[in-house]
Amino acid sequence: MQELLAQFAIFIIAAFLGFELISRVPNLLHTPLMSATNAIHGVILVGGMITLAEATDPIIRAVGFVAVIFGAANVVGGFWVTNRMLVMFRPPRPRVKRRRG
Repeated sequence: MQELLAQFAIFIIAAFLGFELISRVPNLLHTPLMSATNAIHGVILVGGMITLAEATDPIIRAVGFVAVIFGAANVVGGFWVTNRMLVMFRPPRPRVKRRRG
């Protein structure tokens, strides 16, 4: 129980620290930072799945399962948003005029 409490405290501290760091990122650096963060989250997600597979306590399995679901949603959503942001920087396609007649 004490180990779970320590892990929960680390989670809370990490959440507050992450919020403070991300809120201070300038807009210019958001897209490259988000791309790198998504790659790191992919590695963390794989580690979470390995840890979940080795868990024996039902509470740890439940919390781990929720963490893996949220982590997967974070990775997929992050790459989706990054792709949409990068589309804004592509040059516009030339329009082809069609003849009427």
